[in-house]
Formats: sequence, structure tokens, C-alpha cells
Amino acid sequence: MARHNFSDMFYSTMIGDTSFSVLKRYENLQPIGSGAQGMVCSALDTETGEKVAIKKLNRPFQNVTHAKRAYRELVLMQLVNHKNIVSLLNVFTPQDCRDEFTDLYLVMELMDANLCQVISMDLDHERLSYLLYQMLCGVKHLHSAGIIHRDLKPSNIVVKSDCSLKILDFGLARSAGSNFMMTPYVVTRYYRAPEVILGMGYSENVDCWSVGCIFGEMIQGQVMFPGVD
Repeated sequence: MARHNFSDMFYSTMIGDTSFSVLKRYENLQPIGSGAQGMVCSALDTETGEKVAIKKLNRPFQNVTHAKRAYRELVLMQLVNHKNIVSLLNVFTPQDCRDEFTDLYLVMELMDANLCQVISMDLDHERLSYLLYQMLCGVKHLHSAGIIHRDLKPSNIVVKSDCSLKILDFGLARSAGSNFMMTPYVVTRYYRAPEVILGMGYSENVDCWSVGCIFGEMIQGQVMFPGVD
């Protein structure tokens, strides 16, 4: 990431209670979502004429855990190139020296909605099948690259009006076979495989279970396995 003079390259604006300091090429910021990892806005990239999504990571360097998650998401999005994986277009920080480096922004392609919104719609068999096919294609590509997503859920899957689908949010992803702690706290509860719940070792198959739960929810219109523990 290149260092730039703040006054020349960036401007600041408030989005709700969150301050966004972005490159001047990105205009007309509008909030489109927020979560534990940060806030996302849509914007117009005046250099390309395309609409994009800008994600401000929430306190990415607050502690080692947050820093590792931000690093994983950035690296994996740079490495993975597939039509069913959301593309990383740019990365920047408004800070011009390491000692002040606190904010990180990811610029991604903009989609129209996530599956949470799509699930409430009355989709025909053809559209349901096509969405499932794309989910599986994206997951297969991740697994072929030795990556376990570990947090597949409707809010992490986005679609366009033409029914094209992409997977995002790689903050909890890991390399398959890597020496990481097999924590049961990955994957949102409703989409968590039995071996994760039982604290057993797990592999790429946990992503396949999550896809099955998501697809079942799309058919039924409600969560397949609700519960509080």
C-alpha cells in the first residue's frame, strides 16, 4: 500500500456514527451493511465508472486476534480468483506512517443483496438450482486451493439481480491441514457441522455441511436447525 498525503488523496465523511476516510476517487458513499468485522458502504469509483463496496475493518489492530483476521482476509482475497468468489479491487489506509496505522479499507465489487434477503423470496426450482450450483463451485475452488472458509452463512453469500452469486468474508478461513486450534466457535451456530459442535477434528467437509444448511433454508424459508446451544 502506497503512502499518500492525506489532504491531497483522501477526504472524510460520517456514515452514521462511523467516520470513513477514503480516497477521493470514491464518491457518493452510502451505507449498505455492518457487522462484527466492520461497516460496508457502496460508492462510485470515478476512475472506472463502476459502483463498488468499501469495507472499513472494525479495529483491525486492536489485538493480535483482530490483526490476524484482517491479515487472513486480505491475503486470501488477493490469492483467490474465481467467478464465485468476491473480487478484491483495492486496499488502502488514510494514515501516512506506520505509527499511526489504525484503519484499513477493502474495496470489493458491489453486489445487489445477500442470501438473507433472497431467502424471503419465492424462487423457482431453476433459480434455486443455479444458486446452489454456484455456491458449490465457489466452495470447490476454495477447497482445491487448500482453504476452508469456516463461516459460510447467508450473510456471507451475495448475489446480483441476474442470479450470479459470490462468496465473501474470509476472516475465519484457514488452510486445510494447517496446525490451527480446532475451535468449536467457528461457523454461525445454525450452519455448524456436528463434528464442530462435538469438538472433534474437522476438515473441508464442514463447509459442505454449511452449504446444505443454507440450501435447506432457501427451500423452507426458515433455518433448518435453530437452537441456542
